[in-house]
Amino acid sequence: MPLKVTHVAVRPTEASLAAGRPSLTPELLAASGARYSRSNDGLESILAKIDPENLDKSVDGIFRMLDYGHASIADMVPVALFIDGISLWLAYYVWTLCPVAGGQESSTRYLRLGEGGLVPPDVLGIPAADREAWGQGMATAFEAYREAVAVWEAVVRADPEAARIPRALQEDPSDKARKTVARMRRNYAFDRARYFLPVAAATNVMLIMSARAWVTLIQHLLSHPLPEANRLGAACREEMGYSAPRLRKHAGAQSSLASGLRQEFAATQALAATLPFAGTGEHPPTPYLETLPPPGGLTGLQAAADLTLHENRYAYVGETLRRTAVRFGWEAVALAEIRDLNRHRTGTKYCPLVPVGFYCASDQLPTSNVAYAALGEMAATATGKAGQQLAAGNPAYIYHTLLGAQYPFEHTTTADKFLYEAELRTGTGAHYRYARHLHDVLALWYARYPETRGLIREGSAEPE
Repeated sequence: MPLKVTHVAVRPTEASLAAGRPSLTPELLAASGARYSRSNDGLESILAKIDPENLDKSVDGIFRMLDYGHASIADMVPVALFIDGISLWLAYYVWTLCPVAGGQESSTRYLRLGEGGLVPPDVLGIPAADREAWGQGMATAFEAYREAVAVWEAVVRADPEAARIPRALQEDPSDKARKTVARMRRNYAFDRARYFLPVAAATNVMLIMSARAWVTLIQHLLSHPLPEANRLGAACREEMGYSAPRLRKHAGAQSSLASGLRQEFAATQALAATLPFAGTGEHPPTPYLETLPPPGGLTGLQAAADLTLHENRYAYVGETLRRTAVRFGWEAVALAEIRDLNRHRTGTKYCPLVPVGFYCASDQLPTSNVAYAALGEMAATATGKAGQQLAAGNPAYIYHTLLGAQYPFEHTTTADKFLYEAELRTGTGAHYRYARHLHDVLALWYARYPETRGLIREGSAEPE
């Protein structure tokens, strides 16, 4: 699947047109909004000054302000881009840079992926001398993925209770129920087999955010050492121009970003020499939790009082918890789960991509399976070799890894946002593995604030 980025414009609805509501181009929308800072006459007065025969004049007068530090104007230019054919790794990296963007990505939980969607090695920056071995490794990984799917499909056929499919649904003869059961069985298998998928497999992403956010993303992508990121940055720059042509000149590589990214890679490379790799097995996902309450502290009784109105994860949380900083994380989390945990909008995440182990769901097998264990050992060995490439200074090492590769992961936010994440990631439809991670870190929270147990809407990852 070749890279393709497509700009999609938003047009007024029939109801809006029938009501006589105005419609503006994205840049004219921003220019009109920007005039609020210099006028209190209201929208009609602002729109009356627009010359329909010379729209550029109305926009240019405002967008020149961008060059004098008024970048907030670009926040009012909405841009939607659909991105097809980027690697799973690059999609993850994009989300690290755009945590508050609206959007979606093709899910490994619901889709069966195949070798046909592998991003070509030249696009990824795999050295020519390594491409044959890399291709063989990718073929082996996809074969392991197919075998793993078959293993888990057999498990759930033999015991539907393993997937926690309600008995009433299993016994329902209707077509709707049969389709639901079949989907839940597929999801059960995909959730456990996905660890063997290469991060070089192609995926699709849709993002909608302001032109200012797009410029920031494009600057990072064009400043990155990997060519796949550069190609995406160039394509996004071209498509963004259909909504915000005046911002293209700001969307270029930045020397400070390029230097900063080189420093980060050097730090990751140095860390690879100090973090031990777990050999042929999983690195324990040991959790940790730190809190920094506001002046006056946070007692368990106060934390509980702040949750008395917390009837669901969107409900009210008191201000003491909202003022409490929280840093939590795990020594090792598979990238498959990191991709989900990374999507939370608030705070700062830290995830040095130094492989420390490999997780492949072997703990979920009802009985030992020698063939499956061999798949896990193969994948762990490949992950260890990727770590060696990192230590040697090859930035394309990441494309040799699979979704089961484990890395340290940390999130710093506030207590109310931490509890929201814990409730979401243990709730209905949650993946069993990140639910386990959040249960573990919640146990540390309860040890500090036992009075909050029962007030936090901790779920059990029921299937949906």
